[in-house]
Amino acid sequence: MTPTSNEWSQDAIAQCVASVVSSRRSVRAFTPESLGRHTVEAILADAASAPSGANIQPWRVYVVTGHVKDELTRTLVAAYRDGIAPAPAHFPEPLPSTFRTRLMDFGARYYASLGIDRNDTPARMRQTEQNFSFFGAPVGLILSIDRRLMPHSWIDLGLFAQNLMIAAKARGIDTCPQVAFAPFHEQIASHLHMPADEVTAFGIAMGYADPQAKVNQLEMPRERVQSFARLMGFPTAPSA
Repeated sequence: MTPTSNEWSQDAIAQCVASVVSSRRSVRAFTPESLGRHTVEAILADAASAPSGANIQPWRVYVVTGHVKDELTRTLVAAYRDGIAPAPAHFPEPLPSTFRTRLMDFGARYYASLGIDRNDTPARMRQTEQNFSFFGAPVGLILSIDRRLMPHSWIDLGLFAQNLMIAAKARGIDTCPQVAFAPFHEQIASHLHMPADEVTAFGIAMGYADPQAKVNQLEMPRERVQSFARLMGFPTAPSA
């Protein structure tokens, strides 16, 4: 019998949460196993517990599967091949050197896992197209937000997305957040009948990871806490 929350020790709960959070990966190859509507709705319900400024809950989600997802994929691949959307500007230019180093490291690891030479532009373009099929995941999500909102509301959207990915992982379901959808807002909005005041923020692929895919075995390094956080005011540890 599964213990209730009251029967779990605080340490056991912390370990369980830490395990789920740390095991989340951006998965870029999925099995064809489907996800049921009830499961997706349960994940979204958990995600909706995310905090938001003054509880305005700015997130909007379009969930696509089956022929709807396939039609959206065809539309976006055609737009990408025709060069309809502007080149994405995910980062500023020039990108500060610390971040550029990490970006270059990601690219080297990512394309190596796929057996793609970074100078092979056609192969890289074909891999980019995989974004628009949600990397073969059975379910795709497009997250949008009211374009009139301020930056802190975009943070709220990010909190919702993180909740969603953790809620999915807790059920053994994998995800991949994808900013590649953002430049194609016009095509997405038309296809999904978005209101004019919404703008596409990013997409998320969701399904079961293909355990055989090398790209899913990719490990990305993380900075140590001491390199990004300043802890001030704590008592100094006593000398040994």
